[in-house]
Amino acid sequence: MPAPLIELSNGVKIPQVGIGMWQTADGDAASQVVQWAVSAGYRHIDTAKLYNNEEGIGAGVKVCGVPREEIFITTKLANEDHGYENTLKAFEESRKRLGVDYVDLYLIHWPGQQKTFIDTWRAFEKLYEEKKVRAIGVSNFEENHLEELLAVCKVAPMVNQVEMHPDFQRPELRAYCAKKGIVVTGWRPLGKGSMLEMPIIVKLAEKHKCAPAQVIIRWFVQLGVVVIPKSANEERIKANFDVFGFQLDEEDMQAMKSLDENKRMGFDPNTYF
Repeated sequence: MPAPLIELSNGVKIPQVGIGMWQTADGDAASQVVQWAVSAGYRHIDTAKLYNNEEGIGAGVKVCGVPREEIFITTKLANEDHGYENTLKAFEESRKRLGVDYVDLYLIHWPGQQKTFIDTWRAFEKLYEEKKVRAIGVSNFEENHLEELLAVCKVAPMVNQVEMHPDFQRPELRAYCAKKGIVVTGWRPLGKGSMLEMPIIVKLAEKHKCAPAQVIIRWFVQLGVVVIPKSANEERIKANFDVFGFQLDEEDMQAMKSLDENKRMGFDPNTYF
């Protein structure tokens, strides 16, 4: 069964479950992960210049047996490439490494300083207008960053990719993004694997006869959030996509909600970079 599609504000549809490529080695390793993922049913691949594996991903897309137009590729602008001209150059380099004519979604990886991401966004708008990207968005933007951007942009961001997992559920930011028509993607959904031993999640996995990771990914799906679990293991890649044969009931969803401790694992965007 294919992943559900979520429609962005411009009508482009993003597959809700993607494969995260952070920490996957470049070259044959990245190519192999892409091939395993596509074989398992994934049609959304999430990478970044920072991950140093765009070439391997591009190679995997070429040989995966599925037409390019059926694969949704997300990549991100690195911190050191902020600024109008730098962004245009960095995008072209990413596109060439991926070996594609266009990118489906291009994100500012981290907000950095206000004046920097505003200039950067102008370049994103140019890339979008020139149809070099099908959609543009941001990553790790808090509400204050989004407010600054929305006050001056011509094209509003379509996606905000942020850290999100059972003990960092981001309800206020998700509500704000929903109000502004911005789709949320959650990175580190399994919390470095630490979520998999939470008693409530283990109990729900037993109830639904599935793995704890599948409970978490299914929870994201039912929240309407795009989710990009990462793995370089073929069996786990398959299992992480196999979440469409069961449903969490209202009691399950409330149990998951109770796990939120507002506990960030990654960098705080207001102090990082």
